[in-house]
Amino acid sequence: MKIGSLVLFPLLIGGLCLLLFTSSSDNSMASPNGTPTHISQSKNVLGETLQCCCTNPLTGFYRNGHCETGRDDRGTHVVCAQMTEEFLTFTRSRGNDLSTPRPEYRFPGLQPGDKWCLCALRWREANAAGYAPPVVLESTHEKALEFVGMAELKRHAIARSAEDCE
Repeated sequence: MKIGSLVLFPLLIGGLCLLLFTSSSDNSMASPNGTPTHISQSKNVLGETLQCCCTNPLTGFYRNGHCETGRDDRGTHVVCAQMTEEFLTFTRSRGNDLSTPRPEYRFPGLQPGDKWCLCALRWREANAAGYAPPVVLESTHEKALEFVGMAELKRHAIARSAEDCE
């Protein structure tokens, strides 16, 4: 149960119900134009504050525009990548169709040019096969380095575009 910025977790111990309090990780705010924004406390592969990847389409495992991860993110969606036709075809051939909209998962379907937080292992697989999409280092979570070397990420690096997160 969420109350303000606190989250209550009931815990039953020997017939006694305790409530555990944790602060919410919701860092959402509204920008001057009313669009939701998010301030990340995570680090990117450069050791700096993780930057927004994309808000149109709204990406990230938590759909906050950032390639953040947590224990619920079993796919480790931490690589901010710009989609290419070759990568979309490759990932579809591996059983992960990123082009078809899936509204039940708040997934719009992607097209070439869109930026998206990819699973680190899928990016690594695509890289090995020669289909890795370009990567925005400032928006790629430091956890990606557990799966992919910095040299490979830099080899595919592109500049971050401010328009992706307006």
